[in-house]
Amino acid sequence: MGDNTWVPQEQILLQLSDVIGKSISENSQLRNEALSLLENAKTLPDINNYLLYILVHAKELGVSIRSAAGLLLKNNVRVDNLDVKAGLSGLAYVKSSILQGLFDDEQLIRGISGNVITTIISRWGIGSWSEVLPQLMDMLVGPSAIAQEGAFSALTKICEDSSRELDRDFNGTRPLDFMIPRFIELCRSENPRMRTDALFCLNQFILIQSQSLYAHIDSFLETCYGLATDPSPNVRKNVCQALVFLLDVRPDKIAPSLGSIVEYMLYSTQDQDQSVALEACEFWLAIAEQPDLCPSLVPYLDKIVPMLLRGMVYSDMDILLLGDDADDYNVEDKAEDIRPQHAKGKTRLTTAEGHVGGMEQDGLEDLEDDDEDDFEDDEDDDAYMDWNLRKCSAAALDVLSSVLKQQLFDITLPYLKEQLLSNDWKVQEAGVLALGAIAEGCMEGMVQFLPELYPYLISLLDSKKPLLRTITCWTLGRYSRWAATLQSPEDHQKYFVPLLQGLLRMIADNNKKVQEAGCSAFANLEEQAGSTLIPYLEPILTNLVLAFQKYQRKNLLILYDAIQTLADVVGPALNNKHYIDILMPPLIQKWATISNEDHDLFPLLECFSSVAVALHEGFAPFAPETFGRAFNILRSTLFMIDAAKTDPTVEAPDKDFLVTTLDLISGVIQALGNQAELLVSQCDVPLGQIIGVCAKDEVAEVRQSAYALLGDMAMFCFNYVRPYCDALLTDMLPQMQLPLIHVSTSNNAIWSAGEIALQLGKDMQPWVEPILQNLVCILQAPKLHSTVLENAAITIGRLGLFNAELVAPHLKLFYNQWFAIMHDVYENEEKDSAFRGFCTIIAYNPQALSFLLPQFVNAAALYEKPSAELHDMFQKILHGSLSMYNDKSAWQTTPEITAQVERKYNL
Repeated sequence: MGDNTWVPQEQILLQLSDVIGKSISENSQLRNEALSLLENAKTLPDINNYLLYILVHAKELGVSIRSAAGLLLKNNVRVDNLDVKAGLSGLAYVKSSILQGLFDDEQLIRGISGNVITTIISRWGIGSWSEVLPQLMDMLVGPSAIAQEGAFSALTKICEDSSRELDRDFNGTRPLDFMIPRFIELCRSENPRMRTDALFCLNQFILIQSQSLYAHIDSFLETCYGLATDPSPNVRKNVCQALVFLLDVRPDKIAPSLGSIVEYMLYSTQDQDQSVALEACEFWLAIAEQPDLCPSLVPYLDKIVPMLLRGMVYSDMDILLLGDDADDYNVEDKAEDIRPQHAKGKTRLTTAEGHVGGMEQDGLEDLEDDDEDDFEDDEDDDAYMDWNLRKCSAAALDVLSSVLKQQLFDITLPYLKEQLLSNDWKVQEAGVLALGAIAEGCMEGMVQFLPELYPYLISLLDSKKPLLRTITCWTLGRYSRWAATLQSPEDHQKYFVPLLQGLLRMIADNNKKVQEAGCSAFANLEEQAGSTLIPYLEPILTNLVLAFQKYQRKNLLILYDAIQTLADVVGPALNNKHYIDILMPPLIQKWATISNEDHDLFPLLECFSSVAVALHEGFAPFAPETFGRAFNILRSTLFMIDAAKTDPTVEAPDKDFLVTTLDLISGVIQALGNQAELLVSQCDVPLGQIIGVCAKDEVAEVRQSAYALLGDMAMFCFNYVRPYCDALLTDMLPQMQLPLIHVSTSNNAIWSAGEIALQLGKDMQPWVEPILQNLVCILQAPKLHSTVLENAAITIGRLGLFNAELVAPHLKLFYNQWFAIMHDVYENEEKDSAFRGFCTIIAYNPQALSFLLPQFVNAAALYEKPSAELHDMFQKILHGSLSMYNDKSAWQTTPEITAQVERKYNL
């Protein structure tokens, strides 16, 4: 199978062993010198052979040197720049001897040997060393218990990392065809470690729907049932995982035994071993995704609900791990507690205010397809950094409530009342968590109790327990829509105002967890309340600014988001000198103290972008510094990216710097309008050229933000992008082709194309037909986001404003969809320009009135305040249609609409 003839040279072996020993020395000087020598030793043609020899054969050197050699070997295999042929031939001796390491008495050596095997397979694929699989499988049933353990340590990793590759044929043989029966057999081993590993390996092939496993599915299920009460918790955990996986991909196999499985999962979710309980709890999340099976849980809800509620209660150990520092706001954050920051590109959408606004991508529901369950991030995040039984129980109650609704609510309510009134604050806290968990699924049932519950929850914000205040903030955030949409002034004063005041107090709390939860809940309230917040802007801004004085680094990032959301929802109302004097000084101070290389700059740049748009001309005093710094970061980031492509010593910067600076420049241009030309003219690299580079970037979010900026430039600084329009439109066309790979990028490209069409006029001619072809396909495509469809329809109308003769021949392809989409677009300048374009198209194709007239009359009736120009165009076409048909019945509209159109357009 390989090269067994290689023999090490004694002197080299001794020297290398000595250097490896010094590389793990406590003496830093010796260690650094040795590491330098080891780096040079990589050039030896047979260095990997020596490392293998030390790992497997040189037992006299001790475990530390042998294991260090093994790790060096693994890293060499992983990162060496060898082509496949050279890499494999250079590893012949390694492949011929590494299996001997699995027989070693030392567990560490066995583990590292297994890692070397799996690294080779991961690097070059199973087909490059397919003979190792039968060898490892034979070791599982060999006489050596040590070798069995070593072989399984390698196989579990191979099965986990290469499950799909194992399910393919190699030279007419599929590895899983002989591996799966052996694994099922080993599930009956007397050794619990073997049972655990065998079941773990089998589980890797469920979700990939391996036909080799499906051929033995009944035997596998029988094996799982037989291991259900295994004394080993690791085995039971894998049994639960197997059943959850099967529920996902083969519910037909679960259905016949569903009752027994539900009872088993009820029992296992309460297992003393937390890993078993957590794995079993995943079952309730999974079954909620099965519409045919989930209703079968109803008879068990009186057992499931109290079990999940108990799972949400903090244990004494949880409290010990979390700590309960009442006042920790002045304790500096640990670096590991702060999540990496990522930018969110702006997405363009039509707004009621008559301007196309920039909003975060995640502000548009379902614009990007994202199936991840965000409950883990949504709940009290600091409870654990990892997924745990408490979070899983809450998430399970959440998803079950969304499916079973009133049935689950009726069962849950008595338990909730009991928990909320408990004298044990931990039980009370879990009740508040459960109340928040069912907020979306059971809102219809909850509404009648909210007038009583809201004052109670507000009172819990005064609790001495920070964890109780924390979860109360989260739950109030989940119910904020109810308070924000109350209509009567009395109810508003009774519920909304105390909620607002309570959350503002929590924002300024002396406990960091409460600060975070209060700020997040307030951001939720902002999104629900919108302009309702305008009368309260002074106390809101005062409290947010107070938070700047108390927040450490982590919560500052959440504070930026709350300010950004406020700016987005109240818009121009923020443009008040008094508000500006409150808000801007602390923002400017943070702006001045954070470096251009700090990733914490991302949320601050995003915040500034929204604030700039909201303040409009009120942002003018801050615009030159803001614009200049953003442009410098943008330019230097592009320079470093370009340098890193040719110079390996240059580290490529994070492209989120591109996203956030493009968005901030866009925000400043929106704020200043035509006055931004002065700032753009001072750029030492043309901004249109930079947009062109970013519009070609492989990262979709960069392209997304580039097209958002392009549209703003077209509106307010067109002269500075005009020389680049041909190249930009060429690069834009693929972004409009179905399927839309990144919806937000396509949306922005479509919108910016419409803005360019308004500016280019007749010069847009070469691009009209290719753009129109793509946009017609988009209008005809099912299940695209409404914002994309609206922008596509508006851009088609704008193409017709100056080039109607090119659009008119294609009317029959899109008029039905066009009218249906435009019916729901806000009455604003975008809609107005689109309809003016459509009227111009009709003028070039008057015979189209025979099939367009009913929709056109309905569109005319829809407008409350059409612009004077649009009013005249509607009137002209409607008068023309009357003379053409001499019969209003040809309109095929209701008498009410006919009368409305006659009055509005003086017919």
